[in-house]
Amino acid sequence: MTEIMIKSDDGTQFSGYLAEPGSGPAPGIVVLQEIFGVNSAMRSIAEDLAHKGYLALVPDLFWRQEPNLQLSDKTDWDRALELYQGFDEDAGIRDARAALAQLRALSACSGKAGAIGYCLGGKLAYLMATRSDSDCAVSYYGVGIENALGEAENIDRPFLLHVAEDDDFVPAEAQTKVADALAKNRWVNRYSYPGVGHAFARPAGEHYDIAAATIANQRTTEFLALHLG
Repeated sequence: MTEIMIKSDDGTQFSGYLAEPGSGPAPGIVVLQEIFGVNSAMRSIAEDLAHKGYLALVPDLFWRQEPNLQLSDKTDWDRALELYQGFDEDAGIRDARAALAQLRALSACSGKAGAIGYCLGGKLAYLMATRSDSDCAVSYYGVGIENALGEAENIDRPFLLHVAEDDDFVPAEAQTKVADALAKNRWVNRYSYPGVGHAFARPAGEHYDIAAATIANQRTTEFLALHLG
């Protein structure tokens, strides 16, 4: 597990947390952060993916506002929401694409690479499915996808979407819009989890639901093995 530098599209560098499996070359996965930066939860996800045989990279997508942030979902909500509100989504997706390209270029990478994101990163995972050449993408409770449905027709590679039915940040009306827009796209697998709230798959989080998280994570594991293996 190490920090690496990633070159942005304007030549500036920003950091990323890289978790490597014991042997390679391995498929790559860009892990797209929640609103709390590259914190212990995101690093833990990358390490778990590495244990499963993937080369996982978590780029610091808040670097343009304040680099190297590691916020807590227990104490830092005000700062996290401030950063979220000031986040340049288009720049963020360019940075995510830069991370994907750099990940693929590593000698430890097999060349195949996808993306997985949570919360803010869940929407960015959707945008990676519409705007990048990632081999596949996974979105957990992405916030704001309903505002980018004009891009849905661009999805032409496997995309897995996990939806929390009781998500305070994604109301039922927004969930319906997303479901309707993606229903006929053969590349999309959408799963909805009743009775659970936002961030149901974040261990130790306020809304962590072990039953739903286990099912969602197993679906993700099978999806990644199918499309990146």
